[in-house]
Amino acid sequence: MKRIFLVEDEISLCNLLISYLRDAGYDVRVFSDGLEAKNSINEKPDLWILDIMLPGMDGYSLIREIKNYTPNVPVIFMSARSAELDRVIGLEMGSDDYLPKPFLPRELVLRVNRLLKEQTKQEEVMKLGKYDFNRQKRSIIDENEEIALTVKEYDILEFLIANKENAVSRTAIIDAVWGTDYFGSERVVDDTLRRLRKKVPDLPLESAYGYGYILKI
Repeated sequence: MKRIFLVEDEISLCNLLISYLRDAGYDVRVFSDGLEAKNSINEKPDLWILDIMLPGMDGYSLIREIKNYTPNVPVIFMSARSAELDRVIGLEMGSDDYLPKPFLPRELVLRVNRLLKEQTKQEEVMKLGKYDFNRQKRSIIDENEEIALTVKEYDILEFLIANKENAVSRTAIIDAVWGTDYFGSERVVDDTLRRLRKKVPDLPLESAYGYGYILKI
């Protein structure tokens, strides 16, 4: 489920947007203060929706922080002020879309759908350190060389990408890749990742001693 961070201090509008976004299948977290939202940037949602006029930190300052830390995460600006000026400034600062208030909540949902669809297409090929990971071809590209992955190598890599920057236990990897009914040794995880590292030695993958692995992106 895609996760959206909504930053809006107008309670009635906020509740309305939450309802529409959740009905569309999104996981929505709400902030009424820009500074509070800034402190959660490292949680890396799939998309931000920002009001410009916010307590604590305004939308312009907040988008600067967001784009510095997560430049590829899309941002939609909302504003009830001078629409044309805000739209231009927002685009200059890296916003991906803009909605002048008032607007129909359904229009916001459609724009969110479009941006996340575009983001998904872009993520079909993503950087893993010095490598390009191609989901469609289920392979890794090292300069001009295409390195094929086995089913389990690919599945583990997808799971680690979904949990990037977080330590993931061997048990969690087994449950996700081999299934909860697997009764073999946890060494199967180490063996599979050892083969993967042999194919792509510069993969940004670190061991969490006695626990599991962390993929750094």
